[in-house]
Amino acid sequence: MTLDLHTRAVVADAHNDLLMAVAARPHRRWAGFSRERWLPQLRAGGIDIQVLPVFIDDQYRPEGALRQTLRMIECAHVLAEGNADQVALCRDGDEIDAALAQGRIALVLALESAPGVDASVELFSTLFRLGVRVASIAHWGRTPLADGSREDATGSRLTVPGVAALAEMERLGMLFDLSHLGASGVDHVLELATRPLLATHSCARALRDHHRNLPDEHLRGIAATGGVVCVNFVPDFLTDAQDKVDVERIADHIEHIASVTGIDHVGLGSDFVQEIMDDLTPPCCENLDDEDPLFSFPGLEGPAGMPLVTGALVGRGFGEDDVLKVLGGNLRRVMDRHMGRPGAGTAAGRPGGPGTGTTAGRPGGRA
Repeated sequence: MTLDLHTRAVVADAHNDLLMAVAARPHRRWAGFSRERWLPQLRAGGIDIQVLPVFIDDQYRPEGALRQTLRMIECAHVLAEGNADQVALCRDGDEIDAALAQGRIALVLALESAPGVDASVELFSTLFRLGVRVASIAHWGRTPLADGSREDATGSRLTVPGVAALAEMERLGMLFDLSHLGASGVDHVLELATRPLLATHSCARALRDHHRNLPDEHLRGIAATGGVVCVNFVPDFLTDAQDKVDVERIADHIEHIASVTGIDHVGLGSDFVQEIMDDLTPPCCENLDDEDPLFSFPGLEGPAGMPLVTGALVGRGFGEDDVLKVLGGNLRRVMDRHMGRPGAGTAAGRPGGPGTGTTAGRPGGRA
């Protein structure tokens, strides 16, 4: 039953950094490497909609951030064009529906923390023209738009450009991603937002007290906008008992979020970081930053393991309709109705002033 249900579902993953691994190869290898390394895994995992974040490593910041952002967007286009029989880069719900009807995987471009934009908010329009449809405005540290969750002690809200970025994204039809944003910044966005919000790869703070996770009041706030919280698979965000990392911990967070938000507001945002690191890091190297999360997840290292999540939900007694919503139905609903669709109102007209301003970014963990 489980495999049949997973096969029938529209499975949507809101966060997989595979574009980093592809873009690290020579330009001539982008399409071929994707076909050899990643598309078989997505197929094996039954992935139908894959959000591709554009994450810019510290080595490119700040001077080379925009150039690397454009290079990774070009990589996504080349990947899609070179594998047009299997995937399609989609800009709205209609294009997703068309891709799925043709048996192709729908790819959606996202920005993670938007370091190539910084305070030049008008560039969101440029990037929208290039196909970007989801964006966040902070990572672990500080940006000109907002503070990331590792800066929670500052208590800072969105900056003036950060407020303008939210308004511009809503105007364009670009979905705003709350993952990584500091707690006070999340509060600020929830005050201002006029359209559904996403948390593309976040877990429940009630189950794991980590700054990257969302407390129940933020989960409820996202649901109130009509948005979706997509559960992250990174072990450090699931539990502090690393010897107990398994797919049941993912099910714990799904179950908790659904109990807080309702079943219509929870999805999947895998963040399969270990595989990306394996593609990018020589075996001789070791990450010595003790603030970085533990990424290794035995048994669920990549997209091919996604049916295990379906099995865990079925094993807990989730009904078929609810499983279909979590696997992708909820995220697809928001994308169908709002992604690429210009907004009538903007966040600029809502109450809530800008918070403390900010300066240059700070290195932090990937997830």
